[in-house]
Amino acid sequence: MRLVDCTAWFACWVVVSGAASVQAQTAQSPHEAHDLHADPAAYIAALEDPKRDAWQKPREVIDALDLRPGERIADIGAGSGYFALRFAHHVGADGRVFAIDVSQEMLAHLERQAKTAGLTNVEARRVPPDDPQLADGSIDRAFFCDVWHHVADQEDYLDKLKRALRPAGQLVMIDFQKRELPVGPPVSMKIAREDLIAQLERHGFRLAREHTFLPYQYFLVFELR
Repeated sequence: MRLVDCTAWFACWVVVSGAASVQAQTAQSPHEAHDLHADPAAYIAALEDPKRDAWQKPREVIDALDLRPGERIADIGAGSGYFALRFAHHVGADGRVFAIDVSQEMLAHLERQAKTAGLTNVEARRVPPDDPQLADGSIDRAFFCDVWHHVADQEDYLDKLKRALRPAGQLVMIDFQKRELPVGPPVSMKIAREDLIAQLERHGFRLAREHTFLPYQYFLVFELR
């Protein structure tokens, strides 16, 4: 498996997340910003731009997930830790957040942020693009935000995720709606909500719930059948 023409997950999706706030400085449109790969500092700034919160709604996402103390969650394509560090506050000292990415630069930033915040339950893992390297039955949830549409061999990756999830585990998918938006990749790169649901159902998942408060993304929670 490989990722779509990207040097790292963050190199593809972090600029998408912050395109609305940085496009005037770095590109003429969000789609052009989506193609910028060379500057980790710019990607981190885009990811962590406070303006992102207005449409990503991290507090509402956390509330909807209803994380429990002691949970083990894998944030795949964690980037700079936008969600991973928030998860760490909710799973508590007995929980674990696996912040998974292919970029050492992003993970180094994430580790510094975790240390500054005094978080000891975050484990940053650099992995190859074709394998999250999660042990069988090791996580309660796998979380993707604006990343799945970049995974090339999704069928193989789903097989690996199924093995990593515990019997009552969940797979959480947040990704851009397949239409023109002020943020996100070109429409041709996006995965339609209905297609994603059908794909996961073929792989033994069922849609357990859906949240509709995000303005540009669908938010789907799957469980193993």
